[in-house]
Amino acid sequence: MKQLSALLFIALVAVAGVSAQPVQRTVTVSGEAVVRVLPDQAIVRFGIVSRDRRPDKAQEKNDEAARDAMNAVRRLGVEERKIRLQTLQLEPDRRWNPDQQRWEEAGFVATREVEVTLDDLDTLPGLVQAIVQEGANRLNGVSYGLADESAVRVQALQKAATNARHKAEVLATTLGAELGPVLTISEQGVYVPRPDIMLRSAAMDGMVAEAAAAPDPAAYAAGEIEVRASVNLVFDLK
Repeated sequence: MKQLSALLFIALVAVAGVSAQPVQRTVTVSGEAVVRVLPDQAIVRFGIVSRDRRPDKAQEKNDEAARDAMNAVRRLGVEERKIRLQTLQLEPDRRWNPDQQRWEEAGFVATREVEVTLDDLDTLPGLVQAIVQEGANRLNGVSYGLADESAVRVQALQKAATNARHKAEVLATTLGAELGPVLTISEQGVYVPRPDIMLRSAAMDGMVAEAAAAPDPAAYAAGEIEVRASVNLVFDLK
C-alpha cells in the first residue's frame, strides 16, 4: 500500500511539473512577392513540312529546306549550340476524302521541328523573316525567358521573406505582443514564367506569315516577366 501511494505521489509530481512548463507562443505567417524584369532571351520554334508521293523525295525536299533555313539562322550569328533539332519524322500522308467519307493515302510527309535560342532579342524579327524566306513553313511560336534566373529568384525570395516579417510584426504589435526570433523558414516556391507569343503558321494556309514577311519589332514585344515567390515563417512571441 505504501509503495502504491509513493508511485501515485511521483506521478502527480511529474504531471504538475509538465503542466507548470510555459507554453511557447508563436505566430505563423506567409510572405509573397513579385519581381518584374525584362526578358533577355527568346526561344523560337519552327518547322519544315515536305510532301511527296515517294518517301525518299519527301525526305530530300525536307533536308534541303531545313539546310537553307538553318543556314539563315547561322548567318545571323547564332551559335551552333543554340540550334537544336527537336523532332524528325517521316510518315504516310493520309488525307480525308469528304466525298468518299474515308482516309486516303496521298504519299509521304517529312516533318522536322527546330528550336533556336536567341540571346539578342533585337535579331528576333529578322530571324523569323529569314527562316520563313529560306524554307521554314511552320511557325510554332516564341517563348521569352531569362538567361540567368538565379539572381532574380534570390531577389524574389528576399522580398517574400521581408513581406512575411512585416506581417508578423503587424500581428504581434496589434495584439500587444513582441516579436521574437524566427523559428522555422519554409520556402513555398519561386515561379518564373516563360511568356509565349503565337505566330501565324505558314503551314496552315500555304502562305508566308504576315509577321515574317514584314517584320515589325512591336509585334514581338514580350513585356515584363513577373517572378513570384512565397515563403512561410514561424516566429517566437516574447
